[in-house]
Amino acid sequence: MKYRIKIISLVLLVAWGFSSFGLPKYLEKKVGKEIERVFGSENIELKTISLPKDALKQLPASFNEDNFFKLKQGNAALGYIYVGNAPSKTATFDYLVVFDADLKVIHSKVLVYREEYGGEIGSKRWLRQFNGKSSADRVDHTTNIDGISGATISVRSMTTAMDNLFQSLAILQKKNLLNEL
Repeated sequence: MKYRIKIISLVLLVAWGFSSFGLPKYLEKKVGKEIERVFGSENIELKTISLPKDALKQLPASFNEDNFFKLKQGNAALGYIYVGNAPSKTATFDYLVVFDADLKVIHSKVLVYREEYGGEIGSKRWLRQFNGKSSADRVDHTTNIDGISGATISVRSMTTAMDNLFQSLAILQKKNLLNEL
């Protein structure tokens, strides 16, 4: 019973936290579950990261107050999350990237895949290729990321999205826009 109350409290806390940030409703629960799975903890606060508009124009990846958050537990910084959207053959898919406090990828997940083919990019095994990568890294589907037969477009798209994310983080770090958070 006590465990059930903790789970309900966590779900309510996460739902309340996301509702004030504008993360799309269909992603809130999935993102909350992944954060809990990665950090194995409750009471994680999502802090909106506001970046200067002039800096956002220079970034290859799309950043806004609804897709990039700092994760805190008490006074401790746990890491960051980024929720993105990338094109597939005829639709798009939503993905989550979880970073540690040093902005190294510790987890990624395809949250919603809307195509009939190519969903294999959501496999844990394939996504683990991004673990440990950071803004210092470049990723490319022809050199250091394995392809998947039958998911060529999705592989290229996810890899490009991740590379754009890493390049954007490098720009933000170079401008010291993440150090002040």
